[in-house]
Amino acid sequence: MKPKKDKFAIAAALQEIGALLDLKGGQYFKARAYKAGARAIAELTDDVGKLIKQNRLTFVKGIGYAIAKQIEQLYQTGESSMLNELRAQLPAGIIELSRIPGLSIQKVERLQEELGIKSVEELRAACEAGKVRNIKGFGAKTEQKILDAIAGHENREQFIHIHHAWRISEKIIEYVSTARGLMKVEAAGETRRWKETVSQIVVVASAKNPQAIIEHFIRFPLVIGAEAKTKQQCTVVLSEGFKATLIAVKPQEFAVALWWATGSEAHLKKVQPIASKKKLKIVSGNGNFARDSLPRLKSETDIYKRMGMQYVPPELREDIGEIEAASKHKLPDDLITTEDIQGMVHCHTMYSDGKHRVEQMVAAAETMGMKYITITDHSPTAFYAGGVKIDRLQQQWEEIDRVQEQTKIKILKGTESDILANGSLDYPDWILEQFDVIVASIHSRYKMNSDQMTQRVVTAMRQPVFKIWGHALGRLIQRRPPFECRVEEILDVIAESRAAIEINGDPYRLDLEPRWIREARKRKIKFVISVDAHSINALDNVKYGVGIARRGWVRKGEVLNALGVKAFQKAVRPV
Repeated sequence: MKPKKDKFAIAAALQEIGALLDLKGGQYFKARAYKAGARAIAELTDDVGKLIKQNRLTFVKGIGYAIAKQIEQLYQTGESSMLNELRAQLPAGIIELSRIPGLSIQKVERLQEELGIKSVEELRAACEAGKVRNIKGFGAKTEQKILDAIAGHENREQFIHIHHAWRISEKIIEYVSTARGLMKVEAAGETRRWKETVSQIVVVASAKNPQAIIEHFIRFPLVIGAEAKTKQQCTVVLSEGFKATLIAVKPQEFAVALWWATGSEAHLKKVQPIASKKKLKIVSGNGNFARDSLPRLKSETDIYKRMGMQYVPPELREDIGEIEAASKHKLPDDLITTEDIQGMVHCHTMYSDGKHRVEQMVAAAETMGMKYITITDHSPTAFYAGGVKIDRLQQQWEEIDRVQEQTKIKILKGTESDILANGSLDYPDWILEQFDVIVASIHSRYKMNSDQMTQRVVTAMRQPVFKIWGHALGRLIQRRPPFECRVEEILDVIAESRAAIEINGDPYRLDLEPRWIREARKRKIKFVISVDAHSINALDNVKYGVGIARRGWVRKGEVLNALGVKAFQKAVRPV
């Protein structure tokens, strides 16, 4: 076997080890470690061979001694002793077949022994031919259930969080970029529109020979199977279980292909009549791009211009009024961008439940080019998160003062103060008044009824100190729904109070959601795009906050931390 010099091939082997350990059972943490190692290798910017030669693999976060040994084996020989051992213990094709509900390891072993089945396609063919019913322990009913399960599995949508969607998209883009003859490649679909969750990864590429790009994509080591393939596109299943589609077109077709693949379906459907009136044929009857329309459409801006419209940014393409606004050239042309953000807001340290010291968080923010950072650890009531009591608060402020002497970036002393059940803020008023910034959030008693919760938040927002309503509705995407309250009533109160609203960049929160952001904008409420960072790596959450803000049509002038240091301090000062 040839040595595996490609980091993606090594990552695929580690991912397979993790998946097989999962299936074997009883080794959850070990399986998780190998999957984390696979991600770490796939995202490496350093050369794997160089790290091995310098004995520095274990310096990479997520790679311990045992995993490093397997990586060395793969790099030098193309094989892994652990992977070989697991493959010998489990039936071939178990990872792919185990995705079909109802198929245990024992059943897969029997299918392989009796019929040599190693893939879902082979299983489908055997069921359709009536061969599976003859195996002991199966029968006609089980055979039909398997067919139904295969159909259901292929048609089901699996949603992943936006940060995972971007991580996988970037891996695909990096790999596809190594193809000979590639001209352009970009993420599309829900990922490019920055939706909170994504059902499928979509990437668009261009080359003089699109089919060669498709063939290159299929050889991506993290691909475990192809579901559909044409000359223009291919849909695959990746080793992490997600689906990904690559659309490959000729260079002159790229702009239209990217626009079409970005969607949304509702947006595209709404503009079709407009395109027809302008005699602009975008898609032909067989689903291919209409080449006679393409030569003059070199960009998405050209597409909208040909339809007599203003350019519509991807985040706005949801058929929520953007087409009408673009037709009248009334879309905001100054939507907030990551480059506009001047300060990191809502940062935790080891004083509460953060992973890093004040000094480390400040240095990381400064490295990112920020002008200021707010240190907003939890208040005392959040005891489960190491809430900072008054005596330790004085200690933290002294530490901030020491760090401030050694850095140019401005450090603002803040708190994430709990909104208590009665609507008061944690800490007495004389303490609250001394902070530079207050983020006011709910962390408990989420099941209060709508009347109680509305009164709780309204009371908090009417407190005389200026406060930022933190992760407003308390949602955890795919885990916990927003709590019940009358949002518009609360927004009305905020509009008349000394308050702003946080757009939380934690990819598991992304709170407020876009529809409520748009309602807040109608009331001229100001926003803060926060990172809710509990580590230096989480400072990168700012891009997710900006993404969700743009989906809410937020403009630069509406974001307080797009201001300079002094203007921001003045805007958020509690008293």
